[in-house]
Amino acid sequence: MPTTTAPAPAPAELFRHGLELLLQKKITDWAGLWARDGVMEFPFAPEGRPRRLEGREEIAAYMRHYPDHIDLRDFPEVRIHQTADPETIVVEMRGVGRLVQTGGPFDTRYVAVVTVRDGLICSYRDYWSPLALQQPGADFTGHAR
Repeated sequence: MPTTTAPAPAPAELFRHGLELLLQKKITDWAGLWARDGVMEFPFAPEGRPRRLEGREEIAAYMRHYPDHIDLRDFPEVRIHQTADPETIVVEMRGVGRLVQTGGPFDTRYVAVVTVRDGLICSYRDYWSPLALQQPGADFTGHAR
């Protein structure tokens, strides 16, 4: 009997699923959405912060402690734009929650360029504002500011 496999999720569908996993604080599952050789870049990262993470393991290690520092509660604004390349999307979004250390609000906007191949994230350029790190308790990676 022939086996059928479900088609790989479209980039927008995979991205939205990833946001749900982040809200559920399932970082290991979120990292599982990445290709083994996936690359995450932060073009606006300030000095002392990583600008490029290579491979699923490095990305997972970077994100591992995120929920201990930033308690994401919602992504109330998510706009996903298709590009001429069907594997690449541009996402404008806003993440809100609270800073675990201080209890203060967390409210940050992001723009991301995401490429998905074979149902896995292979490239993610995250254009977040480094001004978000100025809030006490926001530096979840422990890197020097």
